Amino acid sequence: MPLSDGPYLWLSVFFCLGAIGTWAARRYALGRRLLDAPGERRSHSVPTPRGGGIAIVAGTVLAALFLAIRGPSPILLAFGLGTGLVAAVGWVDDHRPLSPWLRLGVHALAAAVFAAVLAREGAGAMAVAVGFLAPLVLTNIWNFMDGIDGIAATQAVIVVLACLPFLAGPHDALAMALVAACMGFLPFNFPRARIFMGDVGSGALGFAIGALLALAVATTGAHGAAWLLLPLAPFLVDAGLTLSRRMLRGERWWTPHVQHAYQVAARRFGHVPVTMAYGVVAAAGLAVAWYCRDASGSFMSFSLLAWYTSAAVLWLWLQGIERDGDRHARP
Repeated sequence: MPLSDGPYLWLSVFFCLGAIGTWAARRYALGRRLLDAPGERRSHSVPTPRGGGIAIVAGTVLAALFLAIRGPSPILLAFGLGTGLVAAVGWVDDHRPLSPWLRLGVHALAAAVFAAVLAREGAGAMAVAVGFLAPLVLTNIWNFMDGIDGIAATQAVIVVLACLPFLAGPHDALAMALVAACMGFLPFNFPRARIFMGDVGSGALGFAIGALLALAVATTGAHGAAWLLLPLAPFLVDAGLTLSRRMLRGERWWTPHVQHAYQVAARRFGHVPVTMAYGVVAAAGLAVAWYCRDASGSFMSFSLLAWYTSAAVLWLWLQGIERDGDRHARP
C-alpha cells in the first residue's frame, strides 16, 4: 500500500495514526500528570501535557517496518530501529529526566547503526558520513528548537517535502508517511498547543529527517542533496549561532533556555506569527531547492552562501529586538 499503489489511502492511514495517537497520548499525559510547567526557561504560559510526538514516531516506525518487510530492505529496518531507539530514550526522559550525556550516547549509537547498515548495503562514503552526522546533529537540533507552538512539526513537514525529488523507491513513501503523521499531530499543537511533542517526538523526528537526508545523498549524490541545506537554514542557523554564543559565554549550553532567536521573537510577536515566518523561510528554501536542483556547483555554492548569510543577519536582527525593547523600557 505505498504511494504507487494507493497514495490517498497511504496518507490517510498515517494521518489518522498521527491524530488518534496524539489524542491518546494527551489523555495518557493528563492522567500521569506529565506536564511542562511554565517558567523563566520556557516559552509557554500554562501547564501543558508533553509526549504527543509518540504518535509521529509510531506512524513513522510502522511505515518503515512495513516497507522493509515488503522490500525487503535492511536500510529501512535500520531507519526504524534508529528512530525507535532515539524515541525510547526520549520517552524515558519525558517521564524521568536523564543525563544529557546518556541521551547523546544513545543518539550516537542509533546514528552509528544506521550509518553502518548504509555502508554494508553499498552506499558511498559521503552518504555513510551523512548517515552518521545528520541524524546525530538533527536529533539534537530538533530537540533544541521545539520550544514554541507548531514550529518543530511545521519545519519537519517542509524539510521532508523538500527531500521528495531526491528520494527513490520506497523512501518517498516513507517520507510521505512521516509528513502525514506530522499533519495528524499538528492540530493538537498549533495554533494553540494542547500537547507538546516532548523529547520522544522532537529527537526522533530530527533523527528521521537526518536519515532521509542521507538516503537523498545515496540516491542523487552530495551535489544534488546539498540543496536540502536551504530549507534547513532556519533551524541550523538559529540553533548553531545560539549554541555557539552560549558556549563562548561559558554557559551550560545543554540546559533549557529561551535565548534562541525564535524564542526572542515569540516573546515580542507571539507564537503563531513566528512559527509561520520560519515556515515561510523554509518553504522558500524548498522552492529554490526544487527549482535549482540541476544547477551548477558554483551556482549552488553561491546560493548557499547568500542564503545562510541572510539567515545569520536575520538572527542578529531578531536577537537585537529584545535588547532594543529593554533599552526603550528603561526610564
